[in-house]
Amino acid sequence: MRVEILGSGGAVTIPRPGCECHICVEAREQGPPYERTGPSVFVHGPDVLIDTPEESKLQLNRSRVTRIAAGLYSHWHPDHTAGRRVWESRNFEFRSWPRRFETTPVYIPERVWADFERWYGLAEQFRFMERQGTVRIVEVAEREPFDLDGVRITPIPLDAENAHAFLFEDDATRVLIAMDETHGWMPSDLGPLDLAVLPVGVFEHHPFTGERLIPEEFCKPPVLKTRYTHALEQASSLAAKRTVLTHVEEMERLSHDELLRLGEADGWEPAYDGMLLEV
Repeated sequence: MRVEILGSGGAVTIPRPGCECHICVEAREQGPPYERTGPSVFVHGPDVLIDTPEESKLQLNRSRVTRIAAGLYSHWHPDHTAGRRVWESRNFEFRSWPRRFETTPVYIPERVWADFERWYGLAEQFRFMERQGTVRIVEVAEREPFDLDGVRITPIPLDAENAHAFLFEDDATRVLIAMDETHGWMPSDLGPLDLAVLPVGVFEHHPFTGERLIPEEFCKPPVLKTRYTHALEQASSLAAKRTVLTHVEEMERLSHDELLRLGEADGWEPAYDGMLLEV
């Protein structure tokens, strides 16, 4: 397996429209790895796309992806689902007659699908694409593995927002990918891991300047949910051979260079758009 980070940003990507902070200016001037689009990961081997942010079409066009065998969704939040039309634009030949289309199975944990039924009309939009023939919805039970091209994938429920992580296993490799919403979650024993991809969490203070980044009144649970220190605890508990932290928000005010420095000190690597991880 190879893991490609299509988008390493979070709900507020870098650069943020209209923002002139030094992080956003740097991103506009230099592009990746300083620029970060919405959260999305592709696993080569089983050829699985995880989550479709607003920039999903752009991400795929500039990626190494040539085939998509299946899709996965971690949870319903817009920064992970708002690019869902990528299935229609990629799979449907609009001017063909008779209609030509490719159907991609999209695997969605049961509790995530329940949220799709509740929020943003997501379920109905996916049903439309299913009627169109561009997707096939497959609900999957948490902790129940399913196989794709010789790779076993297990949805692992997290403790917040009905979100799920995904464990990928083949004969040689074990990879855990948690896209977001890991607050309150401490991993159970998942066994040895070759790679863990986790969200970096949020920073109450800038790790180098000490500047307060979040008002003090926001720093009591449940307002400040996922701290960077909690991400480090999760990474330590998982003890993967390699740990990559992603979902970097603009409001953290951390450049890629600063993240490299921080990761080197704390034993992890910062994700960036286009990063290819050989596992």
